[in-house]
Amino acid sequence: MKRRDLFVAVAASCLLAPALHAQSPGAPAFPSKPIRLLVPFSAGSGTDQLARAMAHAITTDINIPVVVEDRAGAAGMLAVQGVATAPNDGYTLLIGGTTTHAANEFLYKKLPYDPVKDFTPITILGRGWQALIVNNDVPAKTVAELIAYAREHPGKLNFASGSSGSRVGSEAFLQMAKVKMTHVPYKGNPLAIADLIAGRTQMMVVDTGTAIPFIQSGKVRVLAVTNLERSPLLPDVPPIADTLPGYNVTHWFGVWGPANLPVDVKRRLNEIFVHAAKSASAAAAFYTSSGTASFTSTPEEMVLFQASETKKYGEIIRGAGIEPE
Repeated sequence: MKRRDLFVAVAASCLLAPALHAQSPGAPAFPSKPIRLLVPFSAGSGTDQLARAMAHAITTDINIPVVVEDRAGAAGMLAVQGVATAPNDGYTLLIGGTTTHAANEFLYKKLPYDPVKDFTPITILGRGWQALIVNNDVPAKTVAELIAYAREHPGKLNFASGSSGSRVGSEAFLQMAKVKMTHVPYKGNPLAIADLIAGRTQMMVVDTGTAIPFIQSGKVRVLAVTNLERSPLLPDVPPIADTLPGYNVTHWFGVWGPANLPVDVKRRLNEIFVHAAKSASAAAAFYTSSGTASFTSTPEEMVLFQASETKKYGEIIRGAGIEPE
């Protein structure tokens, strides 16, 4: 199935999704205690902001606390393993996405988890934009000028990344532009931006939710977005594809539980998260805090979507010549 057709199918099915329903007769009420929502990146990241918007909406909706726990480091693997090894009772969940369930398996030789076998898909939550930003000392005002500047300074420029999705966005750009920069990894995108502002690196690709406060304050300069469409939060910023036709690196979020969640629990969690994601407060927060468009699915549709995104990211990473670490 083509990616665009998949989006249409998912969106159409979501319009037909049933309202929240009760547990099966005789089954204990679920949930009946706080839910832990593990985030694989640091506070202030786009994933963290989205998780907190969801937690607030769900807590308000079902009157059960949802506690967000940031576990940054190791390209998201700490949080991922925390969920993969948790009891399969539905009370420990992961909000991840591009990095944890599409890119990491191509970037690391020994990934300590299986993105498919170790998890139960609950729902896609949203897809968003990333932005290509540069340090203010870089004279480039456009993508074309950045490419020219990098070619004039071979081997002297660094690019930062605080997630695999961030790194892949930059690597795909460098590959298509046929320029070289040195990669400098960080434990999270907020930390990476801090060093970009300080001038220790010159460029990075980062989710718009993390980038926008620094763009608005003038601490960094934005040159382009990574999607084919302009971001509603950065309507005056062109896509990289305007300069490099064919460039299209989106990022997305989803929620997973440990493998082998009971069917009733999986369905109930899907209903809870889909309902919350479509609420007015969560949808508004998606745009304003994490730069993400709400986009939900059934667990079965999420399986197909994850497989499609994994294939795409594998092609990007291999095409960029990135060797697994």
